[in-house]
Amino acid sequence: MKKTAKTAVSAMAVCLGISLLAGCGGNSEEQGVSAAPSPGGASAAPASTGPKKEISVSIFDRGAVSAEEGSYESNRWTKWINENAPATVKWVPVPRNEAQTKLNTLIASGSAPDLIWEFDRNYIAQLANQGAIQPIDSYIEKYSTSYKKYLQEHPELKPYLTFDGKMYAVTSARDVGSIANHGMWIRQDWLDKLGLKMPTTQEEFLEVARKFKSGDPDGNGKADTVPIAFHGNSMSILRAVFGTQENQWYVENDKLQFGRISDRYRDSLAFQKQLFDEGLIDKEYITDKSFQRSQQFITTGQAGIYLASWNIESAYRDLKKNVPDAKLVPMEPFSTKYGKYGLYQEAPANILTAFNANMKESQIEAAVKFLDWMLDTGWKPLRNGVENVHVKYVNEVPKVIDADKLKKEVSYANEYAVVSQYTIKPEFYPIMAADDALSQEYAKLRSQSLETALKNKFRRDIAYSPSMTEYTQLLATFAPIAQQIEAKIITGSTTPDGGMEELRKEWKRLGGENVEKIVNEWYQKNKDQLK
Repeated sequence: MKKTAKTAVSAMAVCLGISLLAGCGGNSEEQGVSAAPSPGGASAAPASTGPKKEISVSIFDRGAVSAEEGSYESNRWTKWINENAPATVKWVPVPRNEAQTKLNTLIASGSAPDLIWEFDRNYIAQLANQGAIQPIDSYIEKYSTSYKKYLQEHPELKPYLTFDGKMYAVTSARDVGSIANHGMWIRQDWLDKLGLKMPTTQEEFLEVARKFKSGDPDGNGKADTVPIAFHGNSMSILRAVFGTQENQWYVENDKLQFGRISDRYRDSLAFQKQLFDEGLIDKEYITDKSFQRSQQFITTGQAGIYLASWNIESAYRDLKKNVPDAKLVPMEPFSTKYGKYGLYQEAPANILTAFNANMKESQIEAAVKFLDWMLDTGWKPLRNGVENVHVKYVNEVPKVIDADKLKKEVSYANEYAVVSQYTIKPEFYPIMAADDALSQEYAKLRSQSLETALKNKFRRDIAYSPSMTEYTQLLATFAPIAQQIEAKIITGSTTPDGGMEELRKEWKRLGGENVEKIVNEWYQKNKDQLK
């Protein structure tokens, strides 16, 4: 599949439409039932001739379709798809936060959709182990042209689709704006006022935070600053700089070690405790589950460092409204005694779409041809909207015409594109953004932030985690216990060393040593495809 410049940038509009609303981290990605231009515009593919097979496809219900637009089952985009795709599609919404539970119920009752998708590879592995989905290697080879070629061009995706040597799902590659996820931000104006340089090491980071606390950087004469504001990503950021994550496995001396019981993890917890003990973070963050209190610290100008996402447009706009002279800029992760690592980045595979084991071959053929069509042309209007209605092209880069219209009519359509092609380049953002001064200011920062987020490599030793039942069951039992122990470490009820000893004892008590044995046998057998 030849990626022309137009194809690449055209995809970008989607991310713009989405990122204006919720960011392009890859989790919330969608013209109405009233008279309007064809959603696909002139680029829509002609409808197939002859009768079309019907297939059903799951979709996440995020509550994003307005009553005026219709429903997830029926709206202007579902109608456009059925007019233009080589198959008639029935969409089966499942609540985003209960997707796996709902899908399991549908599978158990024999009423699951033909195509089932999730972001979670472990869930797809579970379905494969249960026999709920079927291998599709031979069907892709027999019925596909576009997707088959796409996989040849993206061999890095194959490991994410393969279970026990067989291909059980299809996917498409994430663009860089979706691979990038977390980000760190700092008040450059506070650094300048206090004569500080951008921190690059753990000690420099601590020193800057301490000066932000004691040096009255906001100039109000009060000791009321919060050096570091937290966000839902903050704990992962504090782990990533130490080269560890709670539920990832790491290669040490050609053996896998579970991240949450490693020395690196202990040191990360010790650092978090130090921030807590010195009052460099808000001590109420533990009960601030939604992090609304923490966000207020950054948007009201009370905080100097924000451990959050690489794209924080809403918070940035609120800060500039409250403190017009504030200069919040992206910062790189700092180094620790373990070296320097990037913040969390997503794996290259996007959503994984599997085929129900009960599908007949005629339905499978229709589904494969539907996926080929979606990959070729179907995804473009679902991502971009209509040219000259939602976007216009400037040097082949899509620029939003009306952000509110895009949000209402296009933002929810993204997830209908179960496979797609688009790419993002940081330099696109200023072209895509609105022309007012604040939009252009943030667009330049957004470009810089994306580049910063991708500059350093996130530590991911194996392409994906194991999915055997023994491990997933242990993880479900161990995680809540670990969270309680970690809270005790941070608040001072136990030391980092004592807490880590507790963690390791619980891991062992729950069968961790046996799981490590099974996981390492799996690793030795599969490590060539895990690189």
